[in-house]
Amino acid sequence: MRILFAGSPAIAVPSLRALSELELEGKGVVLAGLLTNPDRSRRHGRMEPTDVSAAASTLEAIRKERGLSPIAQLKPEKLDEVARRETALLAPDLLVSFAYGRLFGPRFLALFPLGGINIHPSLLPKYRGASPISAAILAMEKETGICIQKLAAEMDTGDILASLPLRLSGRETTASLGETVGGKAALLLRETLLDFESKMNAAGNQTGEAVYCREIKKEEGLIDWAKSAVEIDARIRAFTPWPLSFTRLGEKTLLILEAEPLDLPAAGQPPGAVLSPGSKGILIQTGYGILTVSRLQWQAKKALDWKAFCNGERGFVGSILG
Repeated sequence: MRILFAGSPAIAVPSLRALSELELEGKGVVLAGLLTNPDRSRRHGRMEPTDVSAAASTLEAIRKERGLSPIAQLKPEKLDEVARRETALLAPDLLVSFAYGRLFGPRFLALFPLGGINIHPSLLPKYRGASPISAAILAMEKETGICIQKLAAEMDTGDILASLPLRLSGRETTASLGETVGGKAALLLRETLLDFESKMNAAGNQTGEAVYCREIKKEEGLIDWAKSAVEIDARIRAFTPWPLSFTRLGEKTLLILEAEPLDLPAAGQPPGAVLSPGSKGILIQTGYGILTVSRLQWQAKKALDWKAFCNGERGFVGSILG
């Protein structure tokens, strides 16, 4: 079975490695190629590949040693006729997608005799869309999960081949949960491909109410101190590593990087008031409850723990944020 893998960010890297390992083990899987986003100008104007593209390059030495072909990398700006022609030359049987970032049209999917499957980091039909990990944290869910679904014409509506529930502790960030999901998704993909025919035949419809999530915008990181400490904490975790949560103090922007809500009585101060430090961090009054901030950063400055920050900002206690 020749597979074209479509993915771009770090969360998809373990799944790419799993496909290469299946080929190395002689399990009937051939990694025919990689479809990823084009290289972009990132740091200091340098062009850099996607995380998945960089990971594919690191696999080449092992693959060469074992006599396997290099991974053909396709990086089209759009899935047009040229991209379809390049894909067809790889003669893939199956498309496996994880966080590629673009929709596949019917003419592209027609290139794959076995169709396509997609790894989605939620328990569908909950959190269809672009930001399911962040959405689960924002909603303070006790559980989320991973689904492998058939690619369908409408986004995230395909039949489910396999799923894996994941319990949440309530302290996850999008970064930490994404790392967990990436590793477990690779294992689930491996299990699915090793029993592919029966999984496809047994695939079932999604059940339950559909819940949708959208792409997060940078301005959503602005903290509303009138919200509760629990809500603000969830937003800080959901927006790590992007867009990060921030507040204002005069003309300056302050990033709140790590925090947690405390079960403390209200201090009788307005929301956003910076109180005296506690044992775990700087205490800030919210609309309901107290938030303790343990790591923060002035924009364009170095991130600091709360003690180092307070040492350099003697007038910070008593100020009103936002």
